[in-house]
Amino acid sequence: VAAGDTYAYDPDWSSEQARGVWVEASPSKTFLACDGPRVLGTAKMGPNRPGPGSHVATASFMVAKDARGRGVGRALGEYVLAQARQQGYAAMQFNAFVESNHAAVRLWRALGFQIIGTVPEAFEHLTLGRVGFHIMHCRL
Repeated sequence: VAAGDTYAYDPDWSSEQARGVWVEASPSKTFLACDGPRVLGTAKMGPNRPGPGSHVATASFMVAKDARGRGVGRALGEYVLAQARQQGYAAMQFNAFVESNHAAVRLWRALGFQIIGTVPEAFEHLTLGRVGFHIMHCRL
């Protein structure tokens, strides 16, 4: 988050503020990928919308910078997709996926997601300026 290149979260948030946004109440779930006591990555998953939209899940993922390229994101992604299927979700949708996050876009496409639209210049990237948000979708 502090790098300002993947999430539309305030990089100046305290740990408590960030935890309040990341760890949501049930039916949402939060997952950790750890190496001993060290957290390598985290994911959260829940319904994309309430009521008539609750059959579609959404999820968000973060991997520690020094853990990237080691399969942590893929492992979290595969686990969360399996959890979503097990819980009976029909699909998963990412609503605001920063288009310049190329490695993550490749990963999610490899896991079955399609880009179904892009909101132009919706994210203020700290080094690239305004870039788009992809909306990504995968039938489960």
